[in-house]
Amino acid sequence: MSGGWYLIGIAAEMAGMHPQTLRVYERRGLVRPSRSAGNTRRYSPEDVALLCRIQELSEQGLNLAGIERVLELERRAEAAERRVRELEAECAAKDARAREEIDRVRRAGRAELVRVVQTPADLVPMYRPIVTRKGTR
Repeated sequence: MSGGWYLIGIAAEMAGMHPQTLRVYERRGLVRPSRSAGNTRRYSPEDVALLCRIQELSEQGLNLAGIERVLELERRAEAAERRVRELEAECAAKDARAREEIDRVRRAGRAELVRVVQTPADLVPMYRPIVTRKGTR
């Protein structure tokens, strides 16, 4: 839909319903058009799309309570999908930072990552005093 605002008659025609039906939907809280300075209802393209969705659900046999429930579930699903996308982006960013850190450490040299074992004492530091004493345990 193109941008702009639609008066109630135009919005109703676009959605395939009577203007009075839009007033009922507004009273029920299904749609919330903005108001002009003169208190005239102004429907956005998003409002008209919502009205079309309501009309579609109505044609499928849902009553207003059912339509309200479906719309609420759709809103929740959209919010959950947005949250999943946010979490995926956060994970991707953390993954990228971890990969950068791994690359940085690798560039710093493997000698810092892997210590070369030279004596048995190097294997288990807690036994160092025992191994270094001559003939004693």
